[in-house]
Amino acid sequence: MTKSFRMATAILALTAGGAYAQMAENPMVGGAAMFADKNIIENAVNSADHTTLVAAVQAAGLVETLQGEGPFTVFAPTNDAFAKLPAGTVESLLMPENKDTLVKILTCHVVAANATAEAITGMVAADGGAHTVSTVGGCDFVVKADGGVVTITDGMGNVATVTVADVMQSNGVIHVIDTVLLPAM
Repeated sequence: MTKSFRMATAILALTAGGAYAQMAENPMVGGAAMFADKNIIENAVNSADHTTLVAAVQAAGLVETLQGEGPFTVFAPTNDAFAKLPAGTVESLLMPENKDTLVKILTCHVVAANATAEAITGMVAADGGAHTVSTVGGCDFVVKADGGVVTITDGMGNVATVTVADVMQSNGVIHVIDTVLLPAM
């Protein structure tokens, strides 16, 4: 399959998947309703499961970016995902002197596209079971889908599972994940 054909197929899948997902009711996340007419930040601040992520986005100075036009696909780790990191990691990352590292980690959770679960699983299938995703932060992660379960393997070999897919936003889509994605070191 030619590269331009795969690109056209991916764009078509993203467009069709986005239209399909917009028709479906948005899931609740962290005990809060998520609204498709609000942006990523406006919804994320209401999720009790994403207080650590919101604090990190604020500390990194990325609030304005994620309120922007997009489109963005955000793989959003929960508070429990951050709690899996070694003790003291989150506190260290939130320190002003570690802002560059924090920005790198957070932008490795963002793809500059509106990639619904249907589009992602389509790309995985088209690529024979594994699809490499390049993030805004310059990370290349491997996405797999098996039996309706989507996983992402980061640069350190950690595997995150999408626990809530297709949380539609006015500027993209959020997929809730259970593990923080890390760049290769």
